Amino acid sequence: MIGDYLARFDAAARPLGLGPARVVEVEDKRRRGPEAEAALLLAAAPEGPLIALDERGATLDSPGFAARLARWRDEGARDLSIAIGGADGHGAALRARADLMLSFGAMVWPHMLARVMLAEQLYRAATILGGGPYHRA
Repeated sequence: MIGDYLARFDAAARPLGLGPARVVEVEDKRRRGPEAEAALLLAAAPEGPLIALDERGATLDSPGFAARLARWRDEGARDLSIAIGGADGHGAALRARADLMLSFGAMVWPHMLARVMLAEQLYRAATILGGGPYHRA
């Protein structure tokens, strides 16, 4: 599902000056905790806005998320990173660097399910920005 939604996003987003999306995984092989994982995530993130998925973050509706992406694009951001933390959440350094702490709700979601939900919301954002009907589905 992730690949399908990201391919849909890329196709819908390209004419809008967004994308392509890619997945970059980092792994704290020694399981040193959230701070070590934060350092790995920050090192992998390109320059540009950073969204950290966090259960304590802001909740946005889909049009609000689309508007945020469009604003960063219009402000000249060439890259955007979205970090999904490990089981212990994000380290303080990553939370401090984040331009947006975003929540999919108060519930905790498994990493791969959060990834699918994120990919779907990226596609939904592109269709909203493109004036398509997908956001009414």
